[in-house]
Amino acid sequence: MSPQHPTAWPPYPAAWREPRDRRDRTAWIAPTVATVLLTVLVPTAAFLGLLSVMATDSCGADCPQALTTSLTLIYGTLFFGAFVTHGAWAAAWALPWTRRWSALRICMAALSLLPPVFVLILVFTLPGA
Repeated sequence: MSPQHPTAWPPYPAAWREPRDRRDRTAWIAPTVATVLLTVLVPTAAFLGLLSVMATDSCGADCPQALTTSLTLIYGTLFFGAFVTHGAWAAAWALPWTRRWSALRICMAALSLLPPVFVLILVFTLPGA
């Protein structure tokens, strides 16, 4: 373009960008915290969740309905929650590291923690046999 049209050239400088499009220097914090917590929560939830049937084995065929429902929820959450946990954790790391995506990144990191925490709550609140 001609020098009379300075708005078309030079290209849009980085300093004039929208603040939400700038690189977020703290983007790594939420996925890292989720990763550290998941390394503790997932094995604990899997171990206690899978042992919960052995702890309630003494009731045999006369198990109360509340106990059966809790065990079904534990095993369903262990299976299907693994997909939710892995998907949300991967999304928290894979989102672009700009300020625009920081809220969603934090939500994905928090969502990845919910299934193992839910399993642990269910295990620790199992109804009596």
